[in-house]
Amino acid sequence: MAEKKKFLLRIDDNIYAALEKWAADELRSINGQIEYLLKDSLKKAGRFKNNTDENEINNNENSNPG
Repeated sequence: MAEKKKFLLRIDDNIYAALEKWAADELRSINGQIEYLLKDSLKKAGRFKNNTDENEINNNENSNPG
């Protein structure tokens, strides 16, 4: 697993509280929730491609006889 970059994030108390509740609802840490949201937004914007996702797509295309 690749090492993760560490950085300081200053965030509004209300945003933090909302993220804390959302993370708890989805059984994630706050850090995990922020990373999930950022990755999802990057994928939707077409700015993030995960090699695992591309491999799954290629495998599905190759196994589909149609």
